[in-house]
Order: sequence, then structure tokens, then C-alpha cells
Amino acid sequence: MVPCPRVAYFCMEYGLDPAFAIYAGGLGILAGDHMKSAGDLHLPVTGIGLLWDEGYTRQVVGFGGAIEDQYPRTARDVLRRIDARVEVTVRGKKVPLRAWRVDRYLTASLYLLEPERDEDRWITQRLYGGGVEDRVAQEIVLGVGGVRLLTALGDKTDVFHFNEGHAVFAGLELLRQQRFGGTTLSERIDRLRAHVAFTTHTPVPAGNEVHDLDLMRKMDADLGFTDAELEVIGGDPFSMTIAGLRLARIANGVAELHGQTAREMWKHVEGAAPIISVTNGVHQPTWQDARVRAALVPDKPRERQDAELWAAHQQMKGELLAEVARRTGVHLAVDQLTIGFARRAAAYKRADLILGDEAALARLFDHGIQIVYSGKAHPRDLQGKALVGRLLDAARRHPRHVVFLDNYDMRIGALMTRGADVWLNNPRRPLEASGTSGMKAAMNGVPNVSVLDGWWPEGCVHGVTGWKIGDPDPSDDAFDEQDAARVDRRDRELLHQVLEREVLAAYAQRPRWLDIMRASIAMSQWRFSSDRQVEDYVAKVYAAAG
Repeated sequence: MVPCPRVAYFCMEYGLDPAFAIYAGGLGILAGDHMKSAGDLHLPVTGIGLLWDEGYTRQVVGFGGAIEDQYPRTARDVLRRIDARVEVTVRGKKVPLRAWRVDRYLTASLYLLEPERDEDRWITQRLYGGGVEDRVAQEIVLGVGGVRLLTALGDKTDVFHFNEGHAVFAGLELLRQQRFGGTTLSERIDRLRAHVAFTTHTPVPAGNEVHDLDLMRKMDADLGFTDAELEVIGGDPFSMTIAGLRLARIANGVAELHGQTAREMWKHVEGAAPIISVTNGVHQPTWQDARVRAALVPDKPRERQDAELWAAHQQMKGELLAEVARRTGVHLAVDQLTIGFARRAAAYKRADLILGDEAALARLFDHGIQIVYSGKAHPRDLQGKALVGRLLDAARRHPRHVVFLDNYDMRIGALMTRGADVWLNNPRRPLEASGTSGMKAAMNGVPNVSVLDGWWPEGCVHGVTGWKIGDPDPSDDAFDEQDAARVDRRDRELLHQVLEREVLAAYAQRPRWLDIMRASIAMSQWRFSSDRQVEDYVAKVYAAAG
């Protein structure tokens, strides 16, 4: 590995353990895995984040099927107070911050900031809670406060890595400090860019955050820059993604396809960093069950490896089905093909795609197929909650074949990516930036059945490592809602075809299925690991920006 410069990694959320719920979904899990691997590889990477009083929603199905959001307090027993004094300005008021170091789950340094005074704790009350003013205040604490914390700690950072646009105010603070010299704004940006890397995760234009300049000035996010200067950096209104691209020497998408999508999305931005691809990975020790690794120890005969791998899988499947029975009262069969589908409940992920054709669905059920769902919608995402409602309705209509596990979190994610027989993923291409749940499944010998979106075009050898759901159609327009019905209908037919004609046939032949399980594991456990991902960041991003 090439030498790694000293890196500060900024992210709004970190998924480290289900007991420490300061994460919402894929972005946070990725950041947690990134920091775990940085520690495992003994790299000089320091994480900066926020300590949320209440993490993301604990979303449960209440009486009558109503979806209820609960917000338990964040556990603090994994934290150690750091002796560092930092303050930021929000709405004309000085806000002292305190810093904590995370002392469990990882060996790398991860610091979390929060306001010192109770009267200011509205800022970090709840992950992704509040309105636009709350969000700007949170981003001031993360970006501006994060840079000031590093200074207070005496950290000599070479590269500032902004993981998504939330951290971009760190760039404004570095410009304000004239950290890397320069007299004019143009010179200061040029000198700063050599030390900034930016990762974009959002292939949906509307998902990229923008702020009105008046709001930034009201909240003191402008840091003394004029409107004209802010417009040079991020446009008017101020786009956090455009600012990230203009302040960075290099940027990246999180899969090969996503890199292509991002380059097309942002090609109009003058002065933007080149956008490369660094495909996401997952932390193997966290997500791959030790029984899988034990079964495939190389010095065992192939026959014994196969027997132990199948036994381990059946154990993990039994654990998932036991959880299903405990939580829903439904007893699924351990000898029937079980499909797993678990991710954020967003409309473009189309969790209910397979359910839309009752006749085709009945044929799958006649073959014994079972579907285990889990998912969680943003508390204010009514479309996402309606999607969860449709999954609950399907579970009521097909109680022996469809179940839904509420309050999707890291623990349920691990149970499902280990215990399902196949992992289903059918977003509208190319709206899935990466989709790391499929990597976790693959590492556990759970082959993917997926649209060729996100990471899957890089991992799919059809019929060998898993299955694709059709081929890309260049005439599709994922952003055209009028075209959505046609695309959904076609993809649903292709999905049912591959399940009926290929997946069920392979599952009926144990030796063939074991070959696919082994190929899935071999394909994923290094190539889609966060160790490989972090090594790629060092070689392609950090070394280029440092």
C-alpha cells in the first residue's frame, strides 16, 4: 500500500453497533465500516462526527398497523470526554462545544461533537430531525466545529475527506483561516483543493442539499464571506455538493456505475474536481459470520467445506426464522427458499415490486418461496411509510409466505444478510449508488438476485455468483414518473422469470447451490470489503489529494 497521509474524515452519522444508534442507514454504516478498517490497517485516519442526543427513529408497527416513530436516548457508556475547548457561532451566538472520543467498536480515533450548554442542545437533539435551520446549525458544528477541534487537538491533517455534502462548511472554515495560504479567494481555493477529497453518494438531484444564502447568513454559516464569494464556491442557492466538488482536488462516486452517473449529473459545474469511482465495501469481521470463515478454512477437503458451509447456513437461517417467529408469530419453513429484502424504505428501491402480479406471486408461493422484509422510512417520508404499509398488507394477505420485521437496524440487517437464501435488490437503475447490504449477503454465501445497479454490475456473473434481473435499457428514464409504470412492469416480469426459471432450479440441486454460495463468497470477501475500499481511498484519493 502507498503511504497514507494524515486524514480527517467528516461524516454526519456513523454505524458502529446497534447499541449505539447514531446512524440512519447506508451512509452511516459505510462510515462506520470505513473507520473500522482504517483502524484495522493502522492508518492515520481520524473521524469527526456529531453526538446525537437521540439517534434515528426506532420505527415500530403499532396498534392497527400504524407506523410509530420512537426516539430513545443515545447510550453514552462507550464515550470518553476529551479535554478540548471549541466554539462555533450560530445565529449570532457563541456556542461552546464539547468533544467525546468513541472508546468501543473500533481502534481508529473517532471524535463526536455536541453543544456544551443545554440551551444549545437543540442542534444535536435528533439525527436528521428538525427543519432547515436545524440542519444548517448541525452542519456548522460538524464542519466548522470539526476543523476547530482538530486544531485544538494539535492534529496536523494533510487531507480533509468530506463524506457527503453535510461536511462542506469545513471547507469554508479552512478558507476563512487561510490554512494553506493565498491572498485572493481564487488562490485560497486553489491551495485548499490540494488537501480536500469529496465523496458524493446521492444520484438523485433532489437529494443533494442546497441552502439559501440569506439562511446561511442568518445562521452564521457564511463565515464572513460575501454573497458573491459564496456563489463562486457553491452557487446561489448554495449547493453543498457543488461546493464540495469545487473545493476538492478529487471526488468520487461509490461504485463504477455511480461514478459514471455522478460525472453526467455534475458535468455542468465549472471548476469541479474530477469524479472517479471508489466502490464501497463492508467490514468483513463485522458482517461475515465467523461460521462461514470457519467452514472454508483452506486445509479442509472440499467435501467437508461444503458440508460445514451448508450446516452453517442452515444454522443462520434457523436463527433468522426464529426471530421471525418471535416477533410475528409466523413459523416459516427452514427447507423452503427464503428471499431477503431489507433496506431504507424509499420509493425508488421498489420493495413491493415482486408483489405487483398476484398470479406470478401465487406461482412462487406454490414452489414454497418465502419473503422476509425489513425496512424503515424517514419519519417525514409519507411515501416511504406508505410503502411499509403495503408490505404489512402483503404480510396480512399471505401470512405463510410474507413477513415484515419492523425497526430495521444493524442487528436485523446482520440476521437477514446471513439467514436468507437469496438477497433481492430491485431499484430503478441508476438510482442505487452502491447498495452494501448485498455485499454483506454475498460474503455470507447468500447470492444476490438484483437489477444491474450500484455495485452489482461489478460483482455479477449471471448464474455463477448470483443473478441479474434483465439488462440495462438505455431508453429508461428513472426520473420520468410517467415512464415508471412501464419500467416497473417489465422489471417485475424479468424478476419473476429469473426466480421461476433459474433460481428455483439451482436451489433444487444442492451441489450447484453450494457452488453458487462459494462463488458469491469468493467474489465478495476481499473485492467488496472495506479493507479493500480503504486501500483504494489511500491509493486513488488520499495520495492524490495530500
